[in-house]
Amino acid sequence: MRIPIKAALVYFFAVFAAGFLLGTVRVLFLVPKLGELPAVLLEIPLILTISWFVCRMVTTRVPVGEGIGARLAMGANAFVLLMVVEWALGVFAFGRSPAEIAAAYGEAAGLIGLMGQVGFALIPLLQRPPAPQARA
Repeated sequence: MRIPIKAALVYFFAVFAAGFLLGTVRVLFLVPKLGELPAVLLEIPLILTISWFVCRMVTTRVPVGEGIGARLAMGANAFVLLMVVEWALGVFAFGRSPAEIAAAYGEAAGLIGLMGQVGFALIPLLQRPPAPQARA
């Protein structure tokens, strides 16, 4: 099985960019008005919807490979990239310790966010492969 690194990179970067924008709106505008948990509950369906459409776009344009294994590898690689970048941003940009980042997953908002990230990783597996294009 060929590991679809390019598809995972494109999927990760596109969804990460959207998530960064949504996260900024969440932190600056929603959290102060609603609190952390309601803000995350509003954000998760949006980012998963974006992930669904981005994944569809990526898998129709970038070779993923055949079968469940290739789609699972695409999602797993994108998830690993997401986690590495999130932890790096947390440590280097926001001055949080790895222990603080890990502890946040024990809170409701952090756990729901993590479940959303797992959902992001599973979307390539859940989507049906696009039908092959008929050649004229």
